Order: sequence, then structure tokens, then C-alpha cells
Amino acid sequence: MTAYPQLANPLQVLCVVPIGVYLLLLPSRATMSRWKDMKKDELERQFSPSQWSHRMSADDVIKAHVTALKEGTERARGLAQTLLNVPYGEGEGEKLDVYVPTTTSLDVPLVIYLHGGYWQFLRPMFLLPSKDESGFMAVPLVHKGIVVVAVGYDIAPKGNMDVMVSQVRRSVVSVIQQYSHISGLYLCGHSAGAHLAAMILSTDWSQYNVTPQIRGAFLVSGIYDLLPILSTYVNEPLKMTEEVALRNSPSQLVPQLKLSSSNCDIVVAMAQTDSPEFRKQSEDYYKALESTGGLKVTLEDVPNTDHFNIIEQLVDGDYHLTQLLLKMMGKS
Repeated sequence: MTAYPQLANPLQVLCVVPIGVYLLLLPSRATMSRWKDMKKDELERQFSPSQWSHRMSADDVIKAHVTALKEGTERARGLAQTLLNVPYGEGEGEKLDVYVPTTTSLDVPLVIYLHGGYWQFLRPMFLLPSKDESGFMAVPLVHKGIVVVAVGYDIAPKGNMDVMVSQVRRSVVSVIQQYSHISGLYLCGHSAGAHLAAMILSTDWSQYNVTPQIRGAFLVSGIYDLLPILSTYVNEPLKMTEEVALRNSPSQLVPQLKLSSSNCDIVVAMAQTDSPEFRKQSEDYYKALESTGGLKVTLEDVPNTDHFNIIEQLVDGDYHLTQLLLKMMGKS
């Protein structure tokens, strides 16, 4: 390799180095934005979604988010037949809310929804999303003959990451055992819920004595590599070690996903105003899935959305992601 002299003016490099080589010598954008190089306060800001909304203040966007999901869920309960707090396990938090359309059709797809909220109870003044506010997407779907199941799981500090991942996997097993007549199984998760949905796709089902045929998955503004949040406030109630973070990072489990979910149509969606590191999580996970070959995966960069209304708008039948989901199911 040719050694070039150190020059005081970087522009002088062009005199001795071909332009293509010079561009290769520049630090890449990915390298410059690596989370490991960030100070703690900047890293925490990157993983604080409410700090990045352009619509309202950080506190107000969280309150508005929970209100929107709650109102949407109340609408759904007025439109669908509901089965609330259906147990999928013995734990207090291991419950499902089921939104059933009024239909005689045998072609009944089912969507499992996994809520966000950073896997935890963050602050006493805010009621973060839970199963009880997670029926909103049933509003446009029940009219199309689609069942929606909202999953509850034990958030921290009661639950830890291993427990939550185990719970949502068992919830899928329970759903397919209770609703074996469905024509297709789909997943949708937001933020922490997108991480859990990706972990479901990456499950070795041999230990469950069942192999769910998951046809499609919407992973919306998720986190797929847990290492960057280990040193942030997010991990304080979770208390993850590096070992726990690695075994629960979907980015580390792509080979298993390919084995378990090779026929799944995967949509990785990110909000236009998600933080750079949140967007990078989606971009990197999409690239990791795409590079394996043989997987059907698309990246959706949804315009005019932030981390919160990107999922809130699934209450609207004309919303872009709702239309993609309906098209995936053959219900558009």
C-alpha cells in the first residue's frame, strides 16, 4: 500500500492522492455517528424519542400518545367483539385482549400487537402504553374481517428482558393453539414492541413443540441492538448485563430468524423524525436481514411522522402502513 505524506492542508491531498482513494480515507458517516463515541448525555438524548418530536414538547408528546392510543382502543371496543384479559400463562401480566370481527368468513387473518414503552414503568406521572391501550389498530382491521390480539407482558421492574421475551414467545404459542382456524398469523410491534416482535421471529421453536407460520411482521421504530442502551437511563430498571443484551438483541440472531421465519414478509419502518440513532437501528437491522439473502424484507421511511404518531395513525384505514398491512394480508 502506498504511503502518502501528512499534509497540513487536507486539500493538498488531492494533489498526490487520486480522488477515489481520498474519499475512502475520509471517516464514514457510520463511524462518525457510532454510539460508542458519544458522551452519556448525548447517547441518552439519542434514545429519548420524546426529545425528537417536532409537534410538541417531550412531556406533551408522551401524554398525547397515550391519549391517542386509549381513544383508539375505546373506539375499537365499540366496533369489535372483545375478549379481555384472556390468559396465555399463569402470570398476572400474561394476558391477551382479543378484538374479533363480526364475520362468517373462513378467511380470518390474525394480527398480534406488541406495545412499546421501553419495556418498563418509566415515570409515575405518565401512564405509558400497555395492553389496555393497544387495541387501536383494530379500528380499520375488524371491518376487513381481521382479528387483533394485544399482548400483555411483565414490564420492568417486575419483569426482566429474558422474562419478557419468553412471555411474548409463549403468547404466540397460546394464540395459535386457541385460534387454530385462522388463515394467517401476523405481528406488529412498536418501539420496544418491535424489538419483542423481532425476537419472536428469531425463536428456535423446537423447545416449544410448535412452529408458528408467521406470514408477515411490521417492526415499527424499533431497537434491535441493545448494547447502546446499557449505559443509559433506559437500563436502570432493566439491569441488563452485556451478556443479557447480546442474547436478546435481534441483530445478533439474524441466522436464527432466517431458519425460523424464512417465509415471513418483514417490513422495517422508521419515522422521519426518529433520532439518528433510532433510524440507524432500523437501517442496520434491515441491511442485516437483506444481506442474508432469501428473506423478503423492506424498509419504510414514513414521511411526516415522529416516533409516536407513526404507530398512532394505524387507527386510520387510509394511513400508509395500514394500507401496506392490508395489502400483505390480501385485504386491501
